[in-house]
Amino acid sequence: MTQSPPKPRFVPLEFYRVQPEDLAPRAKAFYEVMNRRRSVRDFSPEVPPLECIEYAIRTAGTAPSGAHRQPWKFVIVDDPAIRRSIRIAAEREEKESYETRFPPEWLEALAPLGTDYRKPFLEIAPYLVVVFKESYGIGEEGRKITNYYVNESVGIACGFFIAALHNMGLATVTHTPNPMGFLSQILHRPPNEKPYILLPVGYPADGARVPDLTRKPYDEIVQMNDGSHSGGQLTAHS
Repeated sequence: MTQSPPKPRFVPLEFYRVQPEDLAPRAKAFYEVMNRRRSVRDFSPEVPPLECIEYAIRTAGTAPSGAHRQPWKFVIVDDPAIRRSIRIAAEREEKESYETRFPPEWLEALAPLGTDYRKPFLEIAPYLVVVFKESYGIGEEGRKITNYYVNESVGIACGFFIAALHNMGLATVTHTPNPMGFLSQILHRPPNEKPYILLPVGYPADGARVPDLTRKPYDEIVQMNDGSHSGGQLTAHS
């Protein structure tokens, strides 16, 4: 006999209502903070407090997810030997990708970033945070539990994580070597978890430089209603 699903239980919403006159200033202040965010590949070896990384992960854990499955696992790596192992394995895959896997148009798209297969930041950054997606959950007696909208859910959580890092004053860069199976092996993750993204975390190095890029202007990323009305005139500079 099939069991009926449990009835939903509701609790009062904890919500701080901001006064209307304070909404826009708060929104602008947050935008201005985030508009200074850049992907950083030149890291200082100085070690930030581990507590900061933990709070960024706690923030990521507040992200919405399909059916509230929360299909993510954040693995913090601060062991120098493990960071070196990850760098060696990642560079092995990246070298193969740059030399044989990437089509010419991909290499052309990467050219303005000045990247190649060498990834010293994987060893210099004091922390690596490897995010795994849970393809399915594990219930009692090893029963598989279906997760929903896994990629979308984990992607949103990673966005929260990156925003939290920048807001507190730390830097990162999204890194996705392909294939990434070596991360599961090095970090001893179970079969239901698959590597999603690799994020080195730390302070930028003194004199760190970033590519001279610009972000799309506001009017190119927004549409009001059916397109007959234009949005505001905000501009964003990378």
